[in-house]
Amino acid sequence: MKLSLKKIGVAALASIASLGMVGALSACGSGTANNGETSITIFNSKSEIQRQFQQMAKEYSASHHVNVTVYYSSDTVSSHLATKYASGEPYTLSMVDAKDVYSLAKEHAVDMSNQKWVKDTKYAIAIDGKTYGFPVSIEARGLIYNADAIKKATGKEFKPSDYKTLAKFKTLLSELKAKGMPDGAVGLQKEDWSLAGHYLPQVYEEHKDTQAFVESLHAGKVNLNQDPVFTSLMDTWEVLRDNNYAKTSAISAEREVTEQKLAQGKIAFMWGGNWDWSVLNQYNPSKNMGVMPVPQDNPALKANEKLLGGGSKYFFIDHSSHTSAKQVKAAEDFLNWMVYNKDGKKFVVDTCNLVSPFSNNTLSVSDPLGKSVKQFADNNGLLPGYNYLPDDHYSILGANMQKYLAGQESRSDFAKQVEAYWKTAKISGPGK
Repeated sequence: MKLSLKKIGVAALASIASLGMVGALSACGSGTANNGETSITIFNSKSEIQRQFQQMAKEYSASHHVNVTVYYSSDTVSSHLATKYASGEPYTLSMVDAKDVYSLAKEHAVDMSNQKWVKDTKYAIAIDGKTYGFPVSIEARGLIYNADAIKKATGKEFKPSDYKTLAKFKTLLSELKAKGMPDGAVGLQKEDWSLAGHYLPQVYEEHKDTQAFVESLHAGKVNLNQDPVFTSLMDTWEVLRDNNYAKTSAISAEREVTEQKLAQGKIAFMWGGNWDWSVLNQYNPSKNMGVMPVPQDNPALKANEKLLGGGSKYFFIDHSSHTSAKQVKAAEDFLNWMVYNKDGKKFVVDTCNLVSPFSNNTLSVSDPLGKSVKQFADNNGLLPGYNYLPDDHYSILGANMQKYLAGQESRSDFAKQVEAYWKTAKISGPGK
């Protein structure tokens, strides 16, 4: 199949040399291995579960008479896939972000509308009535809290619902600072995906019509310094920033150090999501933890009562001439195994610590952050994320937000930079 450089990015071709990171895919273009069995390749874009996926592939291959090989790359998903299509070696199954499904599926993906699992999830991605995206998990973002650390400092049980407003949250932070967390009770991650991929997008997502708001930004019709959602979220951001334990070295603080401090109760809060358990779990963490909505005073959409999230990461099956009908069938069988087989269900929930997006998977989520997210998901407590951020949103606005985090830039200046970015950004969305 001819690669759509317009959609995936011409610059990505320069990174073809990075293919060595994931190994040579000698079986990629063939549906049959040397031993006569069908071979499929899987691209995994979640680094924290690569080891689990590789072990699963060995066991699945042995029991299902199909050769499964799992690869990972730290490159941007769209850039990495561009190199694979350019070299004529696409993966059979690719795990991508939602925005990648919307940009790539029509040209590169198998229509899975006839698959049984479609009826058992509300998180699949369909375009023009055709289902292309298989949801891997539910993820949500908010403030991660260590309830045991808070109780130890204050002597009181922590109830997240008591701290919906910024005023009440500020009072708690002041108490924590006075009672054992003198450097601050908050941890913030400096990475651009955390800043401009997770926190800043709430400014768009908390508007009733996110797409219309983005288009207004693109048209230069929004003054963010006068926008109530931006004001509310940045009021909260500045409270988090000012109570950051690493306030004086905010853009050099290491993620692992911050997560360790939260796990061990040296700080009480960290902006993040349930994916952070894979790091927290390395430091013998308190089990009395969870994820809560961002405290704020803006009542729009009751955003201070909900997490931001939904389906996270999606598989699509390649339909190019490099993928045989047998490989497509083997890929479909693998996805159904994840949904309906008892070992597949356990792999998702127990081995990978993911929140299953399928209603038939009733296994209890083992980690406390996942439990939190599942409770919100089961009770209509998730505001949907925006799936159409431009690829350079993270890097460009992430760098600007790092300066804001470090106190090197004012809110007003940051707002102007966000406005300037969107005026020239290539926007996408439903029907575009």
